Amino acid sequence: MTLKLAVAQLNFVVGDLAGNAKKIVDAAHEAYAKGARLLLTPELSIAGYAAEDLFLRPAFTEACDDAVKGIAAALAGLKDMVVVVGHPTGGSLRSRSVAVQMRYNAASVIREGRILETYAKRELPNYQVFDELRYFTPGQGTCVFEAGGVSVGLLICEDAWFDEPAELARAAGAEVLAVINASPYHVGKEGERVARMADRVRAVGLPLVYAHLVGGQDEVIFDGASFALQADGALAAQAESFKERLVFMQLERPAQGGAGIGFAAEPQTIAPPRDAEAQLWDALVLGVRDYIGKNGFPGAILGLSGGIDSALVLAVAVDALGKDKVRAAMMPSPYTADISWIDAREMANRLGVRYDEISIKHTFESFKGTLAEEFKGLPEDTAEENIQARIRGTLLMALSNKFGSIVLTTGNKSEMATGYCTLYGDMAGGFAVIKDLLKTTVFALARWRNAHDPYGTGASPIPERIITRPPSAELRPDQTDQDSLPPYDILDGILARYMQDDEGIDEIIAAGYERAVVERVARLIKINEYKRRQAPVGIRVTHRSFGKDWRYPITSKFNETAGAQKP
Repeated sequence: MTLKLAVAQLNFVVGDLAGNAKKIVDAAHEAYAKGARLLLTPELSIAGYAAEDLFLRPAFTEACDDAVKGIAAALAGLKDMVVVVGHPTGGSLRSRSVAVQMRYNAASVIREGRILETYAKRELPNYQVFDELRYFTPGQGTCVFEAGGVSVGLLICEDAWFDEPAELARAAGAEVLAVINASPYHVGKEGERVARMADRVRAVGLPLVYAHLVGGQDEVIFDGASFALQADGALAAQAESFKERLVFMQLERPAQGGAGIGFAAEPQTIAPPRDAEAQLWDALVLGVRDYIGKNGFPGAILGLSGGIDSALVLAVAVDALGKDKVRAAMMPSPYTADISWIDAREMANRLGVRYDEISIKHTFESFKGTLAEEFKGLPEDTAEENIQARIRGTLLMALSNKFGSIVLTTGNKSEMATGYCTLYGDMAGGFAVIKDLLKTTVFALARWRNAHDPYGTGASPIPERIITRPPSAELRPDQTDQDSLPPYDILDGILARYMQDDEGIDEIIAAGYERAVVERVARLIKINEYKRRQAPVGIRVTHRSFGKDWRYPITSKFNETAGAQKP
């Protein structure tokens, strides 16, 4: 006996219930025509993930329920075909004094026009970017259904990270676990998922198929890479990451007296392993493409300074959108070095994007003239530096308003952490592409992109001098970033420990960093929270970003340095 199954590794849009339903119906018909009798869709595929406070609106959940019924009706003619659809369901019981939440993160099992049963997710994550306890009630049941003569135990994402749901499914007769997921990407997450699921299958002695979402939704990215594991944890199949796919796998039950059910050696495929930089690049490209495409922007515009950050953003944007939908503006000031506009012009030429040079020299002088009486007798400082950044931000936003293209900001995580960025200046824009990349990662990814051409838009798009020259904001004569910040290898090491991994100041010092530098970096992180709250949304690629992962108060007197809290 064999069962051919398919995973709909698809890119859904939050709130596009009709479009999402059509994708599922089309995938079911294609899978059926190719011999599959079981189709798994990702977690909350009808709604899109994550729909956030849309889940709190009764009309939204009711519309999702109606969409599931519509899918069931549309699949009535597929004899013996079973389709699992992820969706929210339920509502709230309201009175004048209390509202009782009764919504569930659920999946329905559909066969020949009927919804056979609906399973509610038991384990609701409430960490990192997850807020599921805000929206859903934990389920209590177990779901084991039959498809092609095989008993399938259904789990939803986090359920498979805990012992009990899988053990209950096995006890109810499951021969294989089907786990539907919407698990946000960060560097290293793919390997972590496979390892945890391998632990699960070895613990329960059952094979497992992991059906995963793909696509970008605001700040989070879903990387696909759906896979199957044998009961001993061996990888039996794995789909490509960051791509929509209808992935086929085959389960076989051996002749009487043989071992338990397992995945066939053929025709399963295992995507070749890819390095971290390749996956990271794909995540950024998908994030830009989906944010701009799903929100209906006609293209993107950015300020191209001749520096490494804007160069990397331009390369990502062209790979995501194509050269015809990307525009770069170089806005030289009195402090812009000749090599900056030369390198910017060269990079724009290599990628074939529209490129304009708009000098801000006269505008800057006009601002200074307007403020001359107010600033009389005072030396030039960050006020004049920030005026330049804000002029550029104003010009980019004006171009955005006139032509409709969204402004991509070019600030990195090291700058966002320490406040080395200007409100309403280089922070002005609609989408922060490299907001979650430390500066050292920016350099590494630029070198990687120059050595690879993954989307056929041109090899070595970034002039070498942009990568090798000392970074500078070019807002005063002979300025470099290291005038204001520690060397980036030191800064980023501290940020990774303090911000991403929550290590304490004393722990970081014990790892070899100077106390004064660590305490200074911690202070900069603290006092610049007000800036980050006003930053545009950006792509999350680490396990802790400055977004939903990071929720610190702006107003706080807590000081972690030694002895600071003693009365």
